[in-house]
Amino acid sequence: MNSLSTSSGRSPADQIRENLVRVREQIAAAALRSGREASAIRLVAVTKYVDAAAARLLIAAGLTELGESRPQELWSKAAALADLAPNWHLVGHLQSNKVRRTLPLRPLIHSADSLKILETISREAQGLGLTSELLVEVNVSGDAAKHGFAPAEVEPLLPRIGALPGIAVIGLMTMASREGDLDGARREFAALRELRDRLAAACPPGISLRELSMGMSGDYEVAIEEGATMVRVGSALFDEPSQPSK
Repeated sequence: MNSLSTSSGRSPADQIRENLVRVREQIAAAALRSGREASAIRLVAVTKYVDAAAARLLIAAGLTELGESRPQELWSKAAALADLAPNWHLVGHLQSNKVRRTLPLRPLIHSADSLKILETISREAQGLGLTSELLVEVNVSGDAAKHGFAPAEVEPLLPRIGALPGIAVIGLMTMASREGDLDGARREFAALRELRDRLAAACPPGISLRELSMGMSGDYEVAIEEGATMVRVGSALFDEPSQPSK
């Protein structure tokens, strides 16, 4: 994990502000292309490669939706930024033995990727007296290295998932098989949207599929064009923009 540094003479705070403006402009343009308003897209800043000080600068710039991939980093940053009370998202794999410590921070869990973890979240949420919002992760690409349900598994499991107390399913999440392959990403994002659209009309009680979390720094514009309501952006918010060659 790194402190933010620049080579252009700009302060880290200025760099983050400028990056945030640029990303929001690109989100607005992509939303317009998809016939929606920018306000329909939730920008989640993935802070896994920066320290709490850099995340604090981002909050000061006006973005309070922060995401972490590892529960341990979520715990650490939540403690460091407790005075600012950002809205937390867990966007990476959650192991069963880390659920109990994670849930009191009330993150939106993007990575409910197995029936086992859903049942564990349900059990721990009940014990804590809370309801945990989450997204069901779908492995649209079929990449064996990625987590998530196969698309064909989702529909028959929805009644069982919907019956679990202590959880509220509010949508679906996927990761493109290879970030930067925009044609492939577009197909996969479209497939998740089509799955959501097919399932949404007959969702059991306790399940809403209003949210689609898809798209990262290399492909979030394509994800928005294909229906994303949440994008998970990291490097585009923190890195220095590449300079055009002379």
